[in-house]
Amino acid sequence: MTGPMRIFLTTLLIACGIFSTVAVAVQPDEMLDNPVLEMRARAISQGLRCLVCQNESIDDSNAGLARDLRLLVRERLMQGDTDDQVVAFIVARYGDFVLLRPPVQVNTIVLWFGPLLVLCIGGVSIFVFLRKAKQKTAAFAADLTQEERAKVKNIVEQTD
Repeated sequence: MTGPMRIFLTTLLIACGIFSTVAVAVQPDEMLDNPVLEMRARAISQGLRCLVCQNESIDDSNAGLARDLRLLVRERLMQGDTDDQVVAFIVARYGDFVLLRPPVQVNTIVLWFGPLLVLCIGGVSIFVFLRKAKQKTAAFAADLTQEERAKVKNIVEQTD
């Protein structure tokens, strides 16, 4: 094998090794022996927000609180709780914020529709601003005399 080909293949193997790693924070000592319960725990964990990171699920977070929550989920499952009961227990303790997809309720309506409201207010503000600017330009042009208009026209023609 030639030198450049060997370098290319080595680089490719290293890249495949780096990018094939899975970013999961669940430690082997946390995993349940029962594969069905472990799958349920992982599914629940992926829907719960890490309260430290706030942008990751507890399944992906390395924070200590996320680990505690993962262990709590597994403990509740081993006690015989259903998935909904486990989630309800954690929500009762930490509130709807712990859910990565909080329900649409009166107290979360701003969370769901706030960005749309801000976007609408911004669009209306831009429309009003542009309309006023156009009206000011039209009013300014109406105040000019014929002589001033001719001067402005000459200046515009010279700059083009």
